[in-house]
Parts: sequence; structure tokens; C-alpha cells
Amino acid sequence: MKGHRLLKKQTDSLKILFTSDIHGTALPKLYGTNEKANIGLVKYTTIVKQYREKYKNVLVLDNGDLIQGTPLMTHYMKKHRDKPNPMIDLMNHIELDAAVFGNHEFNYGLQTLEAAVHQSNFPWLSANILDEKSKKPYFGKPYIIKQLSSGLKVAIVGVTTHYIPNWESPQHIEGLHFADSFDTLKKWVEYIRETKQPDLLIALYHGGFERDLETGEPTETLTGENQGYKICQEIEGIDILLTGHQHRKLVEKVHDVLVLQPGKDLTVYGEVDVHFQKLDNEWKIEEKRAHLRDLSKRKSDEHAVKLVEDLEASTQKWLDEPLGTIEGNMEITDPFQVRLEKHPFIQFVQQVQMDATGADISTTALFNNDMKGFTKHVTMREVVSNYMYPNTLVVLELTKDDIIAALEKSAEYFSLNEHGEIIVNPSFVSPKVRHYDYDMWEGIEYSINVSKPVGNRVERVTYQGKPLQASETYHVVLSNYRANGAGGFDMYKNKPIVQEVQVEMTELIRAYFENNPVVRAKYTKNFTITS
Repeated sequence: MKGHRLLKKQTDSLKILFTSDIHGTALPKLYGTNEKANIGLVKYTTIVKQYREKYKNVLVLDNGDLIQGTPLMTHYMKKHRDKPNPMIDLMNHIELDAAVFGNHEFNYGLQTLEAAVHQSNFPWLSANILDEKSKKPYFGKPYIIKQLSSGLKVAIVGVTTHYIPNWESPQHIEGLHFADSFDTLKKWVEYIRETKQPDLLIALYHGGFERDLETGEPTETLTGENQGYKICQEIEGIDILLTGHQHRKLVEKVHDVLVLQPGKDLTVYGEVDVHFQKLDNEWKIEEKRAHLRDLSKRKSDEHAVKLVEDLEASTQKWLDEPLGTIEGNMEITDPFQVRLEKHPFIQFVQQVQMDATGADISTTALFNNDMKGFTKHVTMREVVSNYMYPNTLVVLELTKDDIIAALEKSAEYFSLNEHGEIIVNPSFVSPKVRHYDYDMWEGIEYSINVSKPVGNRVERVTYQGKPLQASETYHVVLSNYRANGAGGFDMYKNKPIVQEVQVEMTELIRAYFENNPVVRAKYTKNFTITS
């Protein structure tokens, strides 16, 4: 109409780049073979730079489990901890806006973690990791507010699964209190909405989903380790929930909350677009959508490569160190058969554990299906490729009931298909792959019948040829991770500790080869799995 001017609609947009569970993946390679791969922070750096050049408003966020997981970081922690942390250097280089702690950030103790935090040019958001005495956030910031060029306010609040004390060595988290993630997030979201009135609220949560995102049916025992579904359903005011920990690849909406999870090892990253429109002098979210993107056809950032090249050269030299010789065959070709029938590699790990502690009963796991065992000439590369966790050893004093309960827990790993054949229980594959939660034992003889109901599958357990005795106790060596009850092994919690070996298993394996330069590949078939 004449005399009226059309008002221009005011809009703005935000691009969010998101990673989680990078696990020390700095370079685009697979250390077991040194093959090239489309992974790694040095490739991601190129992507971040391109986005920052192209878009006005870009937020770059990380969801934890950053500083542990590759031989590069294992070598750094063993030999170069006095130098700057390479993963922090890389995140500083891409000008990360914020991060949260993953459970593996605590694997090397608070002193190492605090050094990484001090080195960071970005805030670590930690609303629920509290000082045990003051009950205030131990690492400072529960949330931050970022202001966009148009004046839009974006709040980012961070929490970490409070289940960490169930996995981590107590000395690594001394003085910390891990408050409930859901309760903490609810409190801070309400506070931020009321006092800061952001136009967008993002929750960074190093945790995953306990229920199917479509049906709401439980996908795991509801322990509190993962609370993502409950967060979406019961906390009002969250626009975007960025998750991790389970290593899943997810882009969904739950109760109008946009949720993402970008797998592990930076095979993909999350890209979120949020579009805003100003109505009645107030910004409204017009649209929010997300994608998972891979790193293919991306070049590595040269400056980022230079940041880690000296450590990488030292790592490669370390990985190629010869340790010992295997007489016979210790290579793994069928992981399922290893778990079903045992294998010389498992016998070897059990022997290392018993040799290091003097215990005559041991338990361990084949952690994943990528483990290849040892070739004839063993190097550190093979050791760290097969034993990728910084586990130490604990000897517990257990009863007959404890051992049988642990065996029953492991027996849950198996189920039967429609033909009556033994297969992996689907719950150990989805929503999270958990092969590491099936343990095999040494020093006892036992049989498991998968056709029997869960909880009643252990048919026979003997020690030195005799049934376990209710009046006796038994010394069992296991990883510190399992000794804390991780994986639902509650029978280990608060049991008497006979001995602790504060040396990581990779170093114990190296020491074993020093004393036994030639190892014969053999195993004793001390258990049977039948249907």
C-alpha cells in the first residue's frame, strides 16, 4: 500500500561444528599398520578454517574423551608429559570455543588433566564435576554465553556422565565429587534461562542415551550412566543436546530437542545449522537441522601437522622397537571364536597379569574385534594396538559367590539364534559395542550353558581340580577398570584389595618380554561354552 514501507525481516544464522570421542586421533592414519585414513584433527582443522572463512557465526565444540586413545597419546603420556599436550595444541590452533570432560580425560590422573586445562585457550565446561569439600564446580565454568554479531545470545552448558567413579582409579579422581548429570543440568538450564535469557541453549553432555529414541523402550540397564533420553523428555529449555560416550552416529529429534552423536576417532563430525528470525523485537528459532559429515577429500592443515611432527617421529621410533619373538601362532583371525574357545593371545595376557602379581587366578577380555594378536616378531606397535587402554592391575579377595556371579555376568554376552546356534547377545553390539564386557578366566575351570536362563548358566566351576568352597577366599587379578565394577560387575565393588600394581599393562607386557624374549603360543582349554 502507498505510504507504507515494507519492513525488512531481520534474520541471523549460526553454524555449529561438533566433535566427540576423538580419543587422541590427531593424524589421518591407523597406527597398527600406518595406513592412511580419512580421520584426524589435522584434517578437521582444514574444515574448521574453511567454515570460519565462509560463515559469519561459527561455534566449534568438543564433547570429551580427547586426550587418550592412540599410540601417539600413549607415547606422549609415557615419555613426553613434561611438554605441551598435542591434542590441546591442536584444539587451541582451531580456536575451539568450548569442551567438556569425557571419562577418559581422567585416565592419567588429575595432575595431568589440570596441566591440559591450564594449557587450553578455551573453557572446559563442567557443571557436575565438583570439589568434594566445597561442592562448587572444580574446574570453574559450568556454562558460557557467546554473543553473535546480531546480538543473539547462545548459552552452552556442559556436564559429564557421573558414572566415572565406577571406572576410574580412586587416586585419579581424589577430591572430586561427580554429581548426577540430569539433576545438575536441570538446575543450570533453569538458572540460565531465568537469569541470562539466551536465544539458544546448547547442552554438551559426555553421555549417551538409555532408551530407544523412537519408542522410549530401555536399551540398557538404567544405571544412570547414560541419561540423554530423560534429559530430552524432562528438562525444559534445551534446544540442542550434543552427546557422545557411546560412540554412536546419531542425528535425531527427541521432544523437539535436536540431538547428535558423532561416533568415535573423528571418522565424522557434526554440523548444525540454526536459523533465527526476529519477531516483536525478540529472536525466535526458525529452524534447526543437523548432519554428520566425513573427512574424505580434505587435506591436512600443514601448521597442524607441524604441531605434532616431532612427537609423531618419536612415537614411530618407539612403536617399531622389537620386544620379543612368538614361537607358534598368536595371531587372531576370528574374534568370536577367541571368546568362545580361548586363544594363545588371551593365555598370554592372563600370564602377564599373573606373573606381575603372583595371583594364580586371572580374568581379562578381548576388547574389540580389531585386535589382531601378535605376529612372530612383536613390536610395541603390536602391543599398543592390542592393549589400547592405560589399565593397571588390582588383585581382589573374592568368594565363591563373587566368582560365580562374575561368570554369570560374562555369560550374558552369549545368546542363541533361531537355529539354536550360539551368537553374541545383540545388547553387546547395540546401541553400544561392548565386547570388552565379556571376560575370560584363567586358573579356574568352568562351563557355561547358553541354553539356560540368564543368571543360571554357569554349570561347573573348579579350582585346582576341586569345586569352589564357600568357606574359602580366592585372589583374582583383573584390570583396575573391572575391579571398580565397570560393565555391571557390581560383585567386585568394595571387595578387599590384596595388591595394586600401578604400572600400565603395556609396560608390564614389555617387561614380560624382557624376561621372556621367546614366548610359545599355547593355551589351556579351561572353559567350555555350550548350548
